[in-house]
Amino acid sequence: MARKAADRADTVDLIIEQWQRERPDVDVSGLAVFGRMHRGFLRYSMLLGEVFDRHGINMAAFDVLATLLRSGPPYRKTAGELAGISLVSTGGVTLRLDRLEKAGLVVRERDPDDRRVVYARLTERGLELTNAVVSDHFANERRMLAGLSETEQRQLARLLSRLERSLETAETAGRDDPAKPGEAGPA
Repeated sequence: MARKAADRADTVDLIIEQWQRERPDVDVSGLAVFGRMHRGFLRYSMLLGEVFDRHGINMAAFDVLATLLRSGPPYRKTAGELAGISLVSTGGVTLRLDRLEKAGLVVRERDPDDRRVVYARLTERGLELTNAVVSDHFANERRMLAGLSETEQRQLARLLSRLERSLETAETAGRDDPAKPGEAGPA
């Protein structure tokens, strides 16, 4: 009986096999997860890029536009609020807003009660574009997940959530560990 495509050895399996042959003393089991995550992320990024390219924006622009849309009417936030919701600094958000404003997708408005506060707001054109990209983007993501059942998608989402928490724990532990990469820690 033929094996399903998902059950066949993939590139990561081959790499693991090579490591096991060349360095059997090293536990490379993490590669089974992280190697596939990396390869999957590269494919995911390419497929996302195709959607964004069709609309003349990039992932960074979509991040800001989608955040403004999710905020609800009047679809506006300060640069600081946008930075707090994303993984980008206020300076990075400002650069993105400059580009989006130049493209006519957002406008900056001063708060009438406090002139020091400046909001970025979706323009009508920005709102229309963002809604179109959102529809295409989420349809694209559904297409990318079509090889998984609904149950598998839920299981994977739960496991990825647990993995993120595990990575956060490792990140915190890494900051607390005085040993630097490549140095042995306390015995």
